[in-house]
Amino acid sequence: MKMIYTSFDDAVSDINDGSTIMVGGFGLVGIPENLILALVDSEVKHLTVISNNCGVDDWGLGLLLKNKQIDKMIGSYVGENKEFERQVLSGELEVELTPQGTLAERIRAGGSGIPAFYTPAGVGTPIAESGEIREFDNREYLLQTALKADFSLVRAAVGDQDGNLVYNKTAQNFNPMMAAAGKVTIAEVEQLVETGTIDPNHVHTPGIYVQRLIEGKQEKRIERLTIRDEA
Repeated sequence: MKMIYTSFDDAVSDINDGSTIMVGGFGLVGIPENLILALVDSEVKHLTVISNNCGVDDWGLGLLLKNKQIDKMIGSYVGENKEFERQVLSGELEVELTPQGTLAERIRAGGSGIPAFYTPAGVGTPIAESGEIREFDNREYLLQTALKADFSLVRAAVGDQDGNLVYNKTAQNFNPMMAAAGKVTIAEVEQLVETGTIDPNHVHTPGIYVQRLIEGKQEKRIERLTIRDEA
């Protein structure tokens, strides 16, 4: 049995100033909405956040950014957040941009106990200017170090009381690997079920990686709504 919480504030209460956190999701899909809101309410400061992106101005990680709780952002896409742009240009926010596939592999490596790896992505670009380059089979590769976090905040469609998780569609992009790369993984689930309910063949994250669980409803906002004119 894992620690099962009923209060989102309690679930994140020991995330202290200066913590490094990973936050799952892809755009606004699969983000742990309520855990993020609890962090906003906690007013924890000087966070280093590892995530694919930083949400939008009024939702997701954008709320932490607006509240100036993030000191450093490690991600791969930042195009939907004007406040993010403002803080970067003003020097208020440190940013480490990483190619999306490299970011995913750095997180996966962190969860797998692999300290570093070589990749061709980024060779010949500013990303490689201060990095180590080696040649394998007549091709240059850039050394990238693994990423780990003090806390990983993930969101799953279904979780059981042993912490086994199932994600829905695009929510599988970053949540599974982040669940493995955090010292403490907190899973926000849409539905919490009894152990044994989930078919083992359908488990995306085994419970061994999860320390805390909490059930909650999500708004599931749309990042950019596009509609078709039927006229």
